[in-house]
Amino acid sequence: QVQLAESGGGSVQAGGSLTISCEASGSTIERWCVAWFRQSPGKEREKVAWIYSKSGRWYETDSVKGRFSTNQSDDKNKVYLKMDNLRPEDTAVYYCAASYRRGFCDTEKDFDYWGQGTQVTVSS
Repeated sequence: QVQLAESGGGSVQAGGSLTISCEASGSTIERWCVAWFRQSPGKEREKVAWIYSKSGRWYETDSVKGRFSTNQSDDKNKVYLKMDNLRPEDTAVYYCAASYRRGFCDTEKDFDYWGQGTQVTVSS
């Protein structure tokens, strides 16, 4: 059974940086991709960055472009979300999610496994 465990959330002032991590365990097959989603109260869950496990290529959405990046450890068991120049509107619960189905890395329903979420709070 695949399990995802996140860590590294916390509070930071606007303009600061934070890195959160997601550790995957329990898989015996190759993972297709890992994505980072976030959700703040009253808003829909938003995908902010994703990385393809085999190639290491990653992408981010416009709302975090140039400020967030994602990468993975050499053994691919850990995925990181590095967040720079944080803004109060980045405040949310951040989730990592994994897809083990080739070609599925788009919407929430493409991801079968989710972490428990970690709170990131940015104060002005």
